[in-house]
Amino acid sequence: MNRPMPAVAQAPIVCVVDDDQAVREALGSLFRSVGLSVATFGSTSDFLARENPGAPGCLVLDVRLPGVSGLDFQAQLSSMDNSLPIVFMTGHGDIPMSVRAMKAGALDFLAKPFRDQDMLDAVAAAIERDAASRRDADALSTVRTAYSSLTPREREVMRHVTAGLMNKQVGALLGLSEITVKIHRGNVMRKMGVRSLADLVRQAEALGDQA
Repeated sequence: MNRPMPAVAQAPIVCVVDDDQAVREALGSLFRSVGLSVATFGSTSDFLARENPGAPGCLVLDVRLPGVSGLDFQAQLSSMDNSLPIVFMTGHGDIPMSVRAMKAGALDFLAKPFRDQDMLDAVAAAIERDAASRRDADALSTVRTAYSSLTPREREVMRHVTAGLMNKQVGALLGLSEITVKIHRGNVMRKMGVRSLADLVRQAEALGDQA
C-alpha cells in the first residue's frame, strides 16, 4: 500500500536528475501515479537553471552523472544554502559512498534496481521533512518580525524576564519601577503574540543571539 503523501499548503514537486532518459520517464510516471508534480532534468546544470517555484518537495538524484557527480552536487547545493532533501539513487553504490551521502544530509540512498514502493516511501518522507522545515522557517520569520517591533527598552525587559528574573529584579537592574516593568512586559507579550511566559521563553530560545 502506498504511503500517503503529506498535506502541504503548496503542491509538492519532485525534481529528478538523471542522465538516463528512460529512468527519468519511469520515475516521472511513478510519481505522477500518486498525484505528485514532477520536473525532470538530464543534468545538474539544467536543474540549477530551472525557475524555482518555492514549493516544498525533494530532489531525486543519481550519484553517477556526467561532469559533477551527485555527491559533489550535494556539497554544491549545501554551499548555496539549498536545503532541498535529497534521495540518492545509484547502480554503482557502495558503503563508503552511501555513508558520505547520509552524513552530508541525504535522506535516503537507494541502489538500482529499487522497488517502486521504496522510492515512494523515501520521497514521501523527504517531502514531509521539507514541508516541516519550511513551516519552522516561516514561524521563525514571524517571531523575528515581531521582535523587530519591540523598542530597545522592551527588548531589555524581554531578555531579563526570559532569563527568569522577577519584575522587581528587572526594575532594579534597569532603574525602573516595578509597575513600569509590568507595562513593558505587557507590551512585549502583546507584540510577540504570546499569552504565557513559557511561550515567550521559547521565542527567545528560537531567536538565539538576536534576543
